[in-house]
Parts: sequence; structure tokens; C-alpha cells
Amino acid sequence: MSIYLDFEKPLEELESKIEELRKLSDGKELDIAAEIKKLEKKARDLRQEIFSNITPWQKTLIARHPDRPYTLDLINLIAKDFIELHGDRRFADDPAIVGGVGKIDGRPMVIIGHQKGRGTKERIVRNFGQPNPDGYRKALRLMKLAERFKIPIVTFIDTPGAYPGIGAEERGQGEAIATNLMEMSKIRTPIVSIVIGEGGSGGALALSVSDKLYMLEHSVYSVISPEGCAAILWRKNGTELNAEDFSRAADALKLTAQDLKEFKIIDDIILEPLGGAHRDPESAAGSIAAQIGKALESLMSKSQAKLIDERYKKIRRIGNITQTTQ
Repeated sequence: MSIYLDFEKPLEELESKIEELRKLSDGKELDIAAEIKKLEKKARDLRQEIFSNITPWQKTLIARHPDRPYTLDLINLIAKDFIELHGDRRFADDPAIVGGVGKIDGRPMVIIGHQKGRGTKERIVRNFGQPNPDGYRKALRLMKLAERFKIPIVTFIDTPGAYPGIGAEERGQGEAIATNLMEMSKIRTPIVSIVIGEGGSGGALALSVSDKLYMLEHSVYSVISPEGCAAILWRKNGTELNAEDFSRAADALKLTAQDLKEFKIIDDIILEPLGGAHRDPESAAGSIAAQIGKALESLMSKSQAKLIDERYKKIRRIGNITQTTQ
């Protein structure tokens, strides 16, 4: 059963009617194919209209859609002979980050990503995609493995943020993220990163220092969630926040793929099927695989020194500083 977001309600009504007509005609001598075809065209046109005018807050909701393909879904769709590797060799295996070795288009590579989990039970196990420091240390261990064997790294980013629990802080959450940022900047093998859902705060940054950074069309990437931003700026005296506050914050944060491409923070946008990646995961995965292949064509021919130098310069170009005199 498809899950519709609030702004998709008109589409839900129309597609429900189409499904009812299909069931009505199944195995019966009823010629309503023309009517179904007419309604399907109407649904496509309505979906096009809705998704050509969505707001940053609505994009945030799409990025969090429970049916959206997660890291393991994409690995199953685009990678062959994938072997998952576990543990950080220090404390534990964090299920919120998965990684291992596999082949994409015949090329061996290390694939790492956040994993939110599907269904309540798995989401609890995966901590809703919020990694502990053990997860980031596991990711770095796998990146070092890729460096040792001179194979490229692909990271999939999809987290609301690093886990802020007491245990995580005791084991050095900030240090683990900072170490990843430093080490990824000088890893001597190509890194391609793709934001596939939410890219939240340092929890996302710890997997996204790369030679090429892409975002799916309806993904988001920001220093804080719209809810967190709204709570900091506008919650006073225990007042309740609402969707209007979250929408206002999302507008201000400039967190969409379109915004970030304009700011030259990401390299490009990977288009999704109409209605979002969850509507056609196979097509979305195919587009991701094609983009990875295209990026690696140019990156694999570069020397290690040139790769690291260009990565450093790319990072340094992000952002603008304006100096004013008093």
C-alpha cells in the first residue's frame, strides 16, 4: 500500500479510484480500459503539477519518505558480489552505518552508507540512521581498506544526524566525526558521495568529504533540521511549533539540492522518477549507478597527488567570507 504525504492527497484520491476500477474490471466482461487510461493520464498530469511546485519543507518530507530506497536497497539494486563488513575493531558494530566491498558495473569498490531501517523493529535496531562514534570509525576503517587496495569509495548519505546520546559522547562522537573529516580529505583513492535522503549536520559530513558530491533531486543537506532550526529561533515560553514554522525554517536554510548546486557546494543533481525515488527505486538506482560510473571515469585516471590536491582546493572553495570595517 502506497503512503501519500499531505500535499499528495489529491493524487491519492485519483490513484485510489484507478485501482478500484482495475479491481472492478478484473476477470469481468467490463470494458473500462479507456476510462482507466484517461484517469492515468490525469494522474500523471496532476503528479507533474504537484512536483513542479513543491516547497523546501515538502522536499524534506519526501527525503524522509518511509518507502524511499535506503543504502542497502541501492546496494542490492546496483552492486554485485557485495560482502558486508562489520565492526570498528575498537568497541562495537554500529548498525546505523553499513559498508563492505562490492562491484558496480564490474568495478570493485568499497560502499558505505547510513541505514535508517524499514519498519519499527529495524529502525530501533538501526537507531533511526543516527550513528554512534563506532559507526564512523567503522566507516573510516573501510575507507582505509579501500586506500590499501587502491579501489574507489562510494558513500550514501541518509541521516538526521549523529546520535547525541550519553554513551556516544562518552566514546568521543565529536572526535570520531572530526577524524573522518580530516582523514577523508587525504585518502589516496577516489571518493564519490551521494545524498540519497537526509543529509543532517556533522553526521552527514562525516561521510561526505569527497572528490564528487551529488544529491538526489528530492534530498536535503543542511547543518540542522527545519524542526531544530525552528525550535532554536522561534520556540518561546513552551509554545508549540507547527508545519508553518518548519516550512519557514526550511526556506531559510536553503537545504535543497537545487539551492546547494547554485551555491556550488555539490557537483550535480541526480534526477528522480516523477513523484520521488520511492515511486520507482530501480530507475533511481540506475541513475545513481550511471552517475557513479561517470564520476569515476575521470577520477581513476588521476594521480594520488593530484586527487588529494584537487579535493583540498574543492573543499576550500566552499563558502564566501565578507569582511567589513567598523
